[in-house]
Amino acid sequence: MLVDSHCHLDFPDFAEELDDVVARAENAGVRRMVTICTRVRKFEQIHAVAQRFENVYCSVGTHPLNTGEELDITTQMIVDHAQNEKVVAIGEAGLDYFYDKDPREQQQQVFRTNIAAARETGLPLVIHARAADDDMIAILQDEMKKGVFCAILHCFSSTQKLANVGVELGFYVSFSGILTFKNSQEIRDIASTVPHERLLVETDAPYLAPPPFRGKRNEPSYTVHTAKVLAETLGKSEEEVWQQTSQNFFTLFSKMPKPTAEEFLKPPHLEV
Repeated sequence: MLVDSHCHLDFPDFAEELDDVVARAENAGVRRMVTICTRVRKFEQIHAVAQRFENVYCSVGTHPLNTGEELDITTQMIVDHAQNEKVVAIGEAGLDYFYDKDPREQQQQVFRTNIAAARETGLPLVIHARAADDDMIAILQDEMKKGVFCAILHCFSSTQKLANVGVELGFYVSFSGILTFKNSQEIRDIASTVPHERLLVETDAPYLAPPPFRGKRNEPSYTVHTAKVLAETLGKSEEEVWQQTSQNFFTLFSKMPKPTAEEFLKPPHLEV
């Protein structure tokens, strides 16, 4: 089996055919999906999607580009939502200086609120980092001194320095369709340096579709294409990457029920 560790199934892009999207993923061998929260105030909408499908779970948190809407969201509010059975992660939260939509100090404040929730719940923090490596590293190192928490550097497209610091802090690194793009050799080089037991794959759907779907809507079934390129990058078989990244996922997302051995090894039965 394969896991899409990060997608956005609550987005309107999927509204008209969500059942089919989830079915295609499961048929392709992607048998767990985490639909990621970008606004705590929209948690119920995200949670409803997770409740609707047996193999879909969710997170709760505030995306850095939405911090202006959620300055009053407290750590306790996030922790309270995280008690739901289907919530397996905190976030996505972090820093995005590429767009600089919200003031940087504001982003940092909300990021620390989400880190505190991850620390308190023990759930992995899904980190969004874009064009903010120095501040990201400083905050992560500072917060780790306050108490240990686990995390994922999601949709990794940053520097080797951030990847190295993340690994040193015990984090996992997740690669999306960006890994498959022709001009992403630097990202593939970084992926080859990450310890295999810390690697995850994702789609970030509906964004960043890999070839042969680039420029179209992404969906969880396309995780198989990123896994294929990751296998090529590591010099491993696709089967080995499927197994390794799925084992890594269930180690990190410890709240999620483990699959049976039969389900874990069951092959896909549809071409994507």
